[in-house]
Amino acid sequence: MKVLLTGATGFVGAKILEKLIPFDVTVIGRSKPQNFNDYKFFKATIDGNSNYSSVLVGGDVLIHSAARVHVMSDKSIDPIAAYREVNTIGTINLARQAAQAGLKRFIFLSSIKVNGENTINAVPFEATDKPCPQDPYGISKFEAEEELKLLSKETGMEVVIIRPPLVYGPGVKANFANMMRLLASGVPLPFGGITDNRRSLVSVYNLVDLIVNCISNPNAANQTFLVADGHDLSTTLMLQELNLALGKNDRLFYVPVKFFQIVGKVTGKTGIVDRLCGSLHVDISKTRDLLGWQPPMSVKEGFARTAEHYLNNK
Repeated sequence: MKVLLTGATGFVGAKILEKLIPFDVTVIGRSKPQNFNDYKFFKATIDGNSNYSSVLVGGDVLIHSAARVHVMSDKSIDPIAAYREVNTIGTINLARQAAQAGLKRFIFLSSIKVNGENTINAVPFEATDKPCPQDPYGISKFEAEEELKLLSKETGMEVVIIRPPLVYGPGVKANFANMMRLLASGVPLPFGGITDNRRSLVSVYNLVDLIVNCISNPNAANQTFLVADGHDLSTTLMLQELNLALGKNDRLFYVPVKFFQIVGKVTGKTGIVDRLCGSLHVDISKTRDLLGWQPPMSVKEGFARTAEHYLNNK
């Protein structure tokens, strides 16, 4: 089976590439991934103008993990246009050419942000929920999903959509890496009272396992799946588990959630406070039942591998 992959130099894409050894793999991207030799490489940018037709001929499945990734404070003059150029327009240009070349399946790595920013009243997100994207990144991913569904009906190419929450693992960056850095420093942190929220995370190993499952699983065709480790954590419990993984004593102390909410309003940082104190948990029962899939790695093992990599490379 010939599998094509975009985003192979990214955090998730690199791990996908590692698991594609049994397949005939072609990587599409601006730069060639390092440390791998058993694949073909096609130099291209994901946008609305690139021509991929020559590399797509004879392909079976395309895994599209390339994206303009979400950042907390986007400095673009027109963020929605910047996200759409890659995540929507670029995706559909690639997918349309894939369909024209006769590919059977297109696997799209989307985002839980298509569902929304948070869950309320202990009700988790489900794959069948009405989408409610609220920021440019989430909107661009939602628009791509809708266009892909229309393209599938028009051409018959199967589309598989996967919406992960926060992805962590060895080499993770951004907020997760910053939190590990703080915990590893041993500085007391005021997060011991955030115990009533629930956050779903997904190890990059679990996410990649699901993606590879969807390459050939017949039940994945034209479906949308949510993915997570299957064990939701409060912010406090998550940090306590990370402390254990890092070999550090628990130095979290209690500050009421209300204090963070007040500070967030005063400073204009309500988005950060919502991510810290709010809930975002997902129901993966459809993914389990329809695909016969279970997350192969526990949160504890996922945190352990992430912490070991951080300690060895900090």
